[in-house]
Amino acid sequence: MPILGIIASAISGNLFAPSGAYDSIATTTVSTATASITFSSIPATYTHLQVRFIASMTASGPDDLKIRFNGDTASNYTRHYLYGSGSTAGAGASASIAFGAIGVNTLPTTASTFGAGVVDILDYANTNKYKTLRALAGYDANGSGYIALSSSLWQSSSAITSIELFPISSTFPQYSSFALYGIKGA
Repeated sequence: MPILGIIASAISGNLFAPSGAYDSIATTTVSTATASITFSSIPATYTHLQVRFIASMTASGPDDLKIRFNGDTASNYTRHYLYGSGSTAGAGASASIAFGAIGVNTLPTTASTFGAGVVDILDYANTNKYKTLRALAGYDANGSGYIALSSSLWQSSSAITSIELFPISSTFPQYSSFALYGIKGA
Protein backbone atom coordinates (compact mmCIF):
# COMPACT_ATOMS: atom_id res chain seq x y z
CA MET A 1 0.00 0.00 0.00
CA PRO A 2 1.56 3.37 -0.96
CA ILE A 3 2.31 5.92 1.73
CA LEU A 4 1.00 9.38 0.88
CA GLY A 5 3.09 12.46 1.66
CA ILE A 6 1.39 15.27 3.54
CA ILE A 7 1.95 17.86 0.80
CA ALA A 8 2.69 15.91 -2.39
CA SER A 9 0.08 13.15 -2.39
CA ALA A 10 -0.56 12.82 -6.10
CA ILE A 11 0.41 9.25 -6.94
CA SER A 12 -0.07 8.20 -10.52
CA GLY A 13 -2.32 5.18 -10.73
CA ASN A 14 -3.29 5.26 -7.03
CA LEU A 15 -5.52 2.23 -6.47
CA PHE A 16 -6.96 3.54 -3.21
CA ALA A 17 -8.67 6.76 -4.30
CA PRO A 18 -10.82 7.57 -7.32
CA SER A 19 -9.00 9.36 -10.08
CA GLY A 20 -9.07 13.08 -9.36
CA ALA A 21 -10.64 12.61 -5.91
CA TYR A 22 -8.27 15.27 -4.54
CA ASP A 23 -7.52 18.11 -6.94
CA SER A 24 -4.70 20.50 -6.16
CA ILE A 25 -6.09 24.05 -6.09
CA ALA A 26 -3.06 25.99 -4.79
CA THR A 27 0.25 25.49 -2.99
CA THR A 28 2.51 28.06 -1.41
CA THR A 29 5.89 27.84 0.30
CA VAL A 30 7.12 30.76 2.41
CA SER A 31 10.35 32.34 1.10
CA THR A 32 10.66 34.99 3.85
CA ALA A 33 8.87 35.24 7.21
CA THR A 34 5.21 36.09 6.70
CA ALA A 35 2.31 36.81 9.06
CA SER A 36 -0.35 34.86 7.16
CA ILE A 37 -1.14 32.69 4.16
CA THR A 38 -4.32 33.31 2.15
CA PHE A 39 -5.94 31.11 -0.46
CA SER A 40 -8.43 33.22 -2.40
CA SER A 41 -10.82 32.86 -5.34
CA ILE A 42 -11.62 29.30 -4.27
CA PRO A 43 -13.96 27.73 -6.84
CA ALA A 44 -17.30 26.33 -5.61
CA THR A 45 -16.93 23.16 -7.70
CA TYR A 46 -15.99 20.70 -4.96
CA THR A 47 -17.84 19.06 -2.08
CA HIS A 48 -15.15 19.64 0.58
CA LEU A 49 -11.74 21.30 0.92
CA GLN A 50 -8.57 20.06 2.56
CA VAL A 51 -5.56 22.11 3.71
CA ARG A 52 -2.27 20.30 4.35
CA PHE A 53 0.68 22.03 5.92
CA ILE A 54 4.24 21.65 7.11
CA ALA A 55 5.07 24.76 9.11
CA SER A 56 6.84 26.37 12.04
CA MET A 57 6.63 29.75 13.84
CA THR A 58 9.07 32.42 14.93
CA ALA A 59 7.63 33.19 18.41
CA SER A 60 9.03 31.84 21.66
CA GLY A 61 7.14 28.77 22.81
CA PRO A 62 4.68 26.75 20.72
CA ASP A 63 1.71 28.58 19.27
CA ASP A 64 -1.68 27.78 17.80
CA LEU A 65 -2.50 27.89 14.11
CA LYS A 66 -5.64 29.92 13.39
CA ILE A 67 -7.98 30.03 10.39
CA ARG A 68 -10.46 32.59 9.04
CA PHE A 69 -12.91 32.37 6.18
CA ASN A 70 -13.83 35.14 3.71
CA GLY A 71 -11.96 37.73 5.79
CA ASP A 72 -14.51 37.46 8.61
CA THR A 73 -12.89 38.91 11.77
CA ALA A 74 -16.13 39.06 13.81
CA SER A 75 -16.74 36.69 16.74
CA ASN A 76 -18.50 34.12 14.54
CA TYR A 77 -16.34 31.08 15.35
CA THR A 78 -16.31 28.36 18.00
CA ARG A 79 -13.77 25.61 18.66
CA HIS A 80 -13.23 22.37 20.56
CA TYR A 81 -9.89 20.67 21.02
CA LEU A 82 -8.01 17.78 22.60
CA TYR A 83 -4.23 17.84 22.93
CA GLY A 84 -1.35 15.95 24.44
CA SER A 85 2.36 16.47 24.90
CA GLY A 86 3.48 13.08 26.16
CA SER A 87 3.48 14.34 29.74
CA THR A 88 0.24 16.35 29.86
CA ALA A 89 -3.11 16.24 28.16
CA GLY A 90 -5.98 18.65 28.00
CA ALA A 91 -9.18 19.67 26.33
CA GLY A 92 -11.13 22.85 25.93
CA ALA A 93 -13.63 24.89 24.02
CA SER A 94 -14.17 28.53 23.11
CA ALA A 95 -17.23 30.29 21.74
CA SER A 96 -17.72 33.67 20.07
CA ILE A 97 -14.11 34.05 18.98
CA ALA A 98 -12.69 35.84 15.94
CA PHE A 99 -11.02 32.79 14.33
CA GLY A 100 -11.22 29.06 13.99
CA ALA A 101 -8.44 27.00 15.57
CA ILE A 102 -6.31 24.20 14.28
CA GLY A 103 -5.24 22.59 17.53
CA VAL A 104 -3.34 23.86 20.56
CA ASN A 105 0.43 24.41 20.49
CA THR A 106 0.54 22.60 17.16
CA LEU A 107 3.38 24.58 15.61
CA PRO A 108 6.89 24.52 17.09
CA THR A 109 9.33 27.42 17.35
CA THR A 110 12.52 25.41 17.70
CA ALA A 111 14.89 26.15 14.81
CA SER A 112 14.55 23.63 11.99
CA THR A 113 11.59 21.88 13.65
CA PHE A 114 8.35 21.80 11.68
CA GLY A 115 4.87 20.64 12.52
CA ALA A 116 2.43 19.06 10.11
CA GLY A 117 -1.31 18.83 9.84
CA VAL A 118 -4.40 18.16 7.79
CA VAL A 119 -7.56 20.28 7.94
CA ASP A 120 -10.85 19.16 6.37
CA ILE A 121 -13.38 21.90 5.62
CA LEU A 122 -16.75 20.26 5.08
CA ASP A 123 -19.51 21.41 2.69
CA TYR A 124 -17.66 24.69 2.14
CA ALA A 125 -19.85 25.85 -0.76
CA ASN A 126 -23.22 24.89 0.76
CA THR A 127 -25.18 28.09 1.46
CA ASN A 128 -27.81 26.31 3.58
CA LYS A 129 -25.62 25.51 6.59
CA TYR A 130 -22.82 26.74 8.85
CA LYS A 131 -19.31 25.55 7.98
CA THR A 132 -17.35 23.04 10.06
CA LEU A 133 -13.75 21.95 10.02
CA ARG A 134 -11.80 19.16 11.66
CA ALA A 135 -8.05 19.10 12.05
CA LEU A 136 -5.25 16.84 13.17
CA ALA A 137 -1.90 18.54 13.70
CA GLY A 138 1.26 18.31 15.74
CA TYR A 139 5.02 18.02 15.88
CA ASP A 140 7.83 16.10 17.50
CA ALA A 141 10.88 17.90 18.95
CA ASN A 142 13.20 14.99 19.66
CA GLY A 143 10.94 13.34 22.18
CA SER A 144 8.83 16.33 23.18
CA GLY A 145 6.09 18.06 21.21
CA TYR A 146 2.34 18.25 20.88
CA ILE A 147 -0.47 16.57 19.02
CA ALA A 148 -3.97 17.99 18.77
CA LEU A 149 -7.35 17.05 17.38
CA SER A 150 -9.70 19.98 16.93
CA SER A 151 -12.91 21.13 15.33
CA SER A 152 -14.28 24.58 14.61
CA LEU A 153 -17.54 26.06 13.44
CA TRP A 154 -17.89 29.19 11.34
CA GLN A 155 -21.37 30.52 11.98
CA SER A 156 -22.08 31.68 8.46
CA SER A 157 -24.02 30.16 5.60
CA SER A 158 -21.86 31.95 3.01
CA ALA A 159 -19.85 29.82 0.62
CA ILE A 160 -16.16 29.90 1.51
CA THR A 161 -14.19 31.75 -1.17
CA SER A 162 -11.03 32.53 0.79
CA ILE A 163 -9.07 30.92 3.63
CA GLU A 164 -6.52 32.73 5.78
CA LEU A 165 -4.08 30.78 7.98
CA PHE A 166 -2.03 32.59 10.63
CA PRO A 167 -0.23 32.07 13.94
CA ILE A 168 -1.81 34.05 16.75
CA SER A 169 1.35 35.85 17.91
CA SER A 170 4.08 35.10 15.41
CA THR A 171 5.03 34.65 11.75
CA PHE A 172 5.65 31.64 9.53
CA PRO A 173 9.40 31.26 8.80
CA GLN A 174 10.99 30.33 5.49
CA TYR A 175 10.11 26.86 4.12
CA SER A 176 6.69 26.67 5.78
CA SER A 177 4.45 25.14 3.13
CA PHE A 178 0.66 25.05 2.66
CA ALA A 179 -1.47 23.26 0.07
CA LEU A 180 -5.18 23.52 -0.70
CA TYR A 181 -7.08 20.60 -2.26
CA GLY A 182 -10.62 20.24 -3.53
CA ILE A 183 -12.40 17.01 -2.69
CA LYS A 184 -14.98 15.77 -5.16
CA GLY A 185 -18.21 14.17 -4.02
CA ALA A 186 -19.18 10.58 -4.68
